[in-house]
Amino acid sequence: MSLDRGQVWKQLGAPTDQLGSVNDPRTQEEFGAKWNEKWIYRGEDGQSVERIVLWNRYDLVGVFRLKPDGSAEAETLPGG
Repeated sequence: MSLDRGQVWKQLGAPTDQLGSVNDPRTQEEFGAKWNEKWIYRGEDGQSVERIVLWNRYDLVGVFRLKPDGSAEAETLPGG
């Protein structure tokens, strides 16, 4: 069972930024995942990106922790 939007929001809090929307028909691909909405969580400095959450419509397609070197590591949230 995949986490829904409310469960992810409850675990991670509000994203700092958001690209796209649940109803945006345009999709993109990042880290091998096809998405139309991206939640961005920035670090304390307000600039660095620590984590992104990718959605395709209402389906969670990936949670990724970004490393300082720019690479990303897939992350599993509890209940996901």
